[in-house]
Amino acid sequence: MQGRLWRTWRRIWRMRCLREPYRTLLSVNDGILVSIDCETTSLKVKEAELLSVAAVYIDGNRLRARDAFHALIKPQQAPNHQNVRVHGLRPCDFSEGSPLQETLRKLLQFIGGRTLLGYYLQYDLAVLNKFLKPMLGTALPNYGIEVSGHYYDWRFADYPESYIDLRWETMIKNLHIPMFPRHDAINDAITAAMMYMTLQSRGYGAHHRRSVLKKSDN
Repeated sequence: MQGRLWRTWRRIWRMRCLREPYRTLLSVNDGILVSIDCETTSLKVKEAELLSVAAVYIDGNRLRARDAFHALIKPQQAPNHQNVRVHGLRPCDFSEGSPLQETLRKLLQFIGGRTLLGYYLQYDLAVLNKFLKPMLGTALPNYGIEVSGHYYDWRFADYPESYIDLRWETMIKNLHIPMFPRHDAINDAITAAMMYMTLQSRGYGAHHRRSVLKKSDN
């Protein structure tokens, strides 16, 4: 209960701090979920630059992949050899990339005030907020769903005494969903969405998570 109240008050506070036109834009929530993923130059938030960002709608039981948002971003510094090995994105791939501010404005139009979903979402939001705060006046006010948390609940129900492996590949295998090439923002956003939808079909979506929180408060 306390965690939920804190998230509610955090959203209210951030909404008050938002500059226009973003306050109006980010107040819109039609119930659609948005699975989001970012590819960056570093796992350290302070050092990370955005290379690409993708988002896809989950509309009830439908994954709207055709309406997905995906953008390459021109980084201030060219990706090094390690980045190229991980993401497969070469410096020449960014020749048609979009400026960061333009990409962020388009992303905000896409997500609105909808709930965001992802795998280790906290990192992606931390990187996004680093660049969004100067525009918005505050961090994103959107609620978030961590798909690995719902996966943990599902596995723990059957194996309460076991270690729950939250690695990406393990989750895909146990949920029996397709394995797409990793470290591609659109592939990862779609995969996280499929993870959530599979868990939701088994009774471990957002409603289950809220019921678990209610029971723990009693």
